[in-house]
Amino acid sequence: MGEPIVKYKNVYKSFGDVNVLKGINLNISPSEKVALIGPSGSGKTTIIRMLMTLEQPTSGTIEVNGHNLWKMERNGKQVDANESHLRKIRGDIGMVFQHFNLFPHMTILENCMAAPIHVQKESKESAKQRSIEMLEKVGLGDKTDLYPSQLSGGQKQRVAMARALVMRPKIMLFDEVTSALDPELVGEVLEVIRDLAKEGEMAMILVTHEMDFARDIADRVLFLNEGVIEAEGPPEEILINPESERLQSFLSRFTGSNSSS
Repeated sequence: MGEPIVKYKNVYKSFGDVNVLKGINLNISPSEKVALIGPSGSGKTTIIRMLMTLEQPTSGTIEVNGHNLWKMERNGKQVDANESHLRKIRGDIGMVFQHFNLFPHMTILENCMAAPIHVQKESKESAKQRSIEMLEKVGLGDKTDLYPSQLSGGQKQRVAMARALVMRPKIMLFDEVTSALDPELVGEVLEVIRDLAKEGEMAMILVTHEMDFARDIADRVLFLNEGVIEAEGPPEEILINPESERLQSFLSRFTGSNSSS
């Protein structure tokens, strides 16, 4: 699948005395879809938050498109990355959070237009046109003038996806995007992600507890436990025929079957 678009090399992360990640080594190829599963506190969200520059590794390196994310070269030396360096590399990355993070005082169209205009210095007309396209892609082309308070949770999450897509990311990160939704709204959000995955262009990293969904969408599933990648492989190997007892135990929580969500 070509040179990896993302590389984690021996990445550790501690919060105070708590070691959350213990030597993560992970390569992700362009257009690859990777699902991260594991118990709460196993380090899944920390992995993607570091890629989004929301957390900094305690040690180790993360590379995006061959560029060190947290270090830069100055006068022939490696120094800590400044905000300009981080912003430039982060421009290839989009993230959808559990809790939408929409601006309540803006319409959903304005929510989608804000970043292209202010971050990418795009013209208002161009940003508007692409925002409408992306809202149509997620099934909300008829809601452009509504405010977040007028939408369901599932619709808000789809707006958050459209807002991330407007930035043309090469890598999309999804952090348990259905966990804050009512059960009847989960399906509509997963369907949009499925459609995006089928298009095949972006690399996607998904932290999820939806096992059927992970099996359907992922090229590779990683099982994290206590800060290490304990198992990884194709979905059928990890989710349907798990070898390790810990993974079997984890999957058995999902309605008592290794393959159900």
